[in-house]
Amino acid sequence: MITASRLFRCALMVGVLSACAFSLHAQQVRTPSPATTPVTAPATGAGAGPAGSSAAPGQVSRPAQPGAKPAVATQSSSAPAPLSRKGAPVFVLNSLDGNVSVIDPATWTETKRIPTGREPHHLYLTPDEKSVIIANAGADSLTFIDPRTGEEQRTIRGILDPYHLRFSPDMKWFVTAANRLNHVDIYRWDGTNPTLVKRIPTSRTPSHLWIDSRSKTIWASMQDSDELVVIDIATQTLTSRVKTGPMPADVYVTPDDKTLLLGLTGSDGVEVYDVAGGKAPVLVRKIPTGKGAHAFRSAGDGKHVYVSNRVANSISRINYQTLAVDATFPAPSGPDCMDISSDGKLIMVGSRWAKKLTIIDVASQKVIRQIPVGKSPHGVWTLDHVARH
Repeated sequence: MITASRLFRCALMVGVLSACAFSLHAQQVRTPSPATTPVTAPATGAGAGPAGSSAAPGQVSRPAQPGAKPAVATQSSSAPAPLSRKGAPVFVLNSLDGNVSVIDPATWTETKRIPTGREPHHLYLTPDEKSVIIANAGADSLTFIDPRTGEEQRTIRGILDPYHLRFSPDMKWFVTAANRLNHVDIYRWDGTNPTLVKRIPTSRTPSHLWIDSRSKTIWASMQDSDELVVIDIATQTLTSRVKTGPMPADVYVTPDDKTLLLGLTGSDGVEVYDVAGGKAPVLVRKIPTGKGAHAFRSAGDGKHVYVSNRVANSISRINYQTLAVDATFPAPSGPDCMDISSDGKLIMVGSRWAKKLTIIDVASQKVIRQIPVGKSPHGVWTLDHVARH
């Protein structure tokens, strides 16, 4: 159910209430998938994990389009053309179509669409790198796809509202954020299937997750209660929560586990928190980026991270050593999740309001191609990406 307060907050963010369209998990028709595997029954009792283990929201809101549209290069323009590439396909999750566009990086064309389930929003590679998992929030399911061929492998059902997902770096734990059901689930991963160990009530609308490099701490943003919560993996308990700016979304922690960046979709920048030593997050500053700061992606060079500004129609590059923006890229029509080509030369970002995958040349800071995909393209991912840190 969409509350009046949620509509009001959406209107504040984008300036046009009539353009708000939220993801209604319970009102769409499930898209069937051919192969299914039931989820393993949850373990009984609280805290089933071993002690001391070292282990854009679901809503869709169309922003007003400020200023002139960024130019998109054509074949006859002097702007650089995207390099012809061989290798793994690019996957784009079409959240309102319930499917995945498979893009050939050699021709930059869509080769097929794979039906998943209602509202695929985010995706993650399995520890053995043999599958990429599509989380279908509205269908309570996970779709497994071969990251090299784009072939569907199987579907696991009974995963409640998997909006966002991550594996712990030690690959023992699989964690999901239930955006509409207000909880975070911790699953044990046996190499093939997840087993539910603990369901942790949070607060309103858990959005994005991050897990530290030692597999000890989960950070989760709370989109509608404006909070950042901290969960201890060893005890599977929520240990602290702090108030944040409006509509916190994606979370990014620097490789040394000392600094946490939090995108504020209801504001115009990124909050910076000191989390060194596993302590409760302490706000130290805010980095202005652009209205609707939302999703992060590492630049792969060990010192930069990109953040999409969904209302400002731009992407900012943050130097997380200096905690300042050092480059800004045009990104039309509601830029959301993105991935970076393995050589670091191209940004691939979903333009949610245009039903397109947008390709940006990093060197020239220009949009050089847009590929038509499905409705509300959200997650973007390819196996051929830069290092995540």
